[in-house]
Formats: sequence, C-alpha cells, structure tokens
Amino acid sequence: MAVQSTLPSGFFARNINKVPFILLHLAVVAVFFVPVTWDVVALCVGLYVLRMFGITAGYHRYFSHRAYKTNRFVGFMMGWIGASALQKGPLWWAANHRDHHKYSDQENDPHSPIRHGLWWSHVGWVLDSNEDNVDLHGVKDFLKYPEILLLEKFHYIPAFLLGVACYLYGYFTSGSGWSAFVWGFVISTVVLYHGTFLVNSLCHVWGSRRFATTDQSRNNALVAIVTLGEGWHNNHHHYMSSANQGFYWWEIDISYYTLKVMNVFGLVWDLRKPPAKKMIPTTN
Repeated sequence: MAVQSTLPSGFFARNINKVPFILLHLAVVAVFFVPVTWDVVALCVGLYVLRMFGITAGYHRYFSHRAYKTNRFVGFMMGWIGASALQKGPLWWAANHRDHHKYSDQENDPHSPIRHGLWWSHVGWVLDSNEDNVDLHGVKDFLKYPEILLLEKFHYIPAFLLGVACYLYGYFTSGSGWSAFVWGFVISTVVLYHGTFLVNSLCHVWGSRRFATTDQSRNNALVAIVTLGEGWHNNHHHYMSSANQGFYWWEIDISYYTLKVMNVFGLVWDLRKPPAKKMIPTTN
C-alpha cells in the first residue's frame, strides 16, 4: 500500500501550506521600512548560500538521488538545513522530484513548462493544493529513519527557529531585530524560492543540450551560478545519480566542490560520478 503525505479535507486545510509562501512574498515590501546595513546584507547572502546548499546537496542530490553516502547525523543535518528554506520536508521534496524525473516533460510531470507553461513550472504548481498530496512510496528508502520522519512531520520548525535567530542576532548586535529578520530571513528565503524554481522552469526552455534526453532539459550557466551548480540540468537528466552536475572543469558546481571538501573530512563518501561512456555528447 502506498504511503502518502496528505492533508485533511476542507478549504483551510488544503491551503494552509500556501500561507507562509504568500506571506513571505508580501513581507518583501518591509525592506522599505527597515534600516539596511552591511551586516544584514551579508546575513542575507550567507543564509541564501547555506540553504541553497541544503536544497541542492541535501534535498536534491542526497534525498532525491542518493548521489553519495553519509551517516545519519549528517543526513539529518542536511535535511534540517534544507527544511529551513521552507520548501517542505525532505521526503515530500524528494518524492516530488523523483516524479519529475519519472515523467519529465510528460503530462504527469509536476512542473513541466513544456506541458503546462512557464508560469506553472516556476510557481503555479507550488500553489496547487494537489501537490500537497505526494506518494511517499517513491522514497521508501528513507521511511525507515525515524529522525527523518520526524523532520518531515515538523518541517516548519527549522525555518521558524532560523527566523527567530535572525531577529535575535539583529536585536543584540545593532538593536534592529526586524532589519535582520527581513533581510536575513524574508528576502533570503524569497530569493531562494525563485533561484530553486528557475531550474524547474528556465532550465527546460533556455540553454544548451549536450545529451539527447527524452525531455527538454537544458544546461544554463547563469542558473548554475545562482543555484550552486544545479543549472547543468541537461547533464543531470542524462545521468541523474551523479553527485556532480557540472561534468567538465569549466562547469561551475559549488555544491559538488563543497561535497568534495566534506569527503576529505569523512562527512560524506562514495560520491557517484558518470562513467566515461556516459560523458560522450549525443546531441549538438
């Protein structure tokens, strides 16, 4: 029997997960009402990079594709950092993403711009209540870990604690807790949303194709920069279980470089890479 991530019936219950997403976008206007200092801008950038790594190396390359191995503590921390980005729990994210690969640019793809348009693939699907109900049978390899199930159930907690920490940082360092909260949490999170979503939308319509995949995935250097390496999307769809998505030295992949450093310290291991025969281009 399939295990599902479900919500109770009723309009409020079906739409409650959309509230933080909508409120954060509305809260962006607060930048005009709080002071801006270099430290809160640095906080914004730092938390963007940290949490993007949690999404790319954690939610994506580990939970979705098992592209490397790690211990349960590091795996949990990767999930915690990813959850602080307010993109739901690691199991929901991974199950949804595995569906994307299973049906890539076909009718059942959760966010295909080819089938449903650019707006839908970028943000429309996030606001669709049907996307809250995801079959977790597709990630049954993680269902045996109680700590991951707990994180999945309470996936808002990491983001809530991060928001509080941002406020307290600003309050005790400069006396402006709201400035640190708005820049360190609100702006950082909203930009992170759209950086992540660019892979779903733009990387299926704009860029180059090195490999003849069954979908319209593209390599996009600009998206790769803002997503720490996720923009090499055609590479990824060609060999999805690889820990590196930049297949060549000139394809910047910050997430992979960081995983390599973690490998040196024994935090992760068995980083998977495409075999030589998979590196041969099959399209112009």
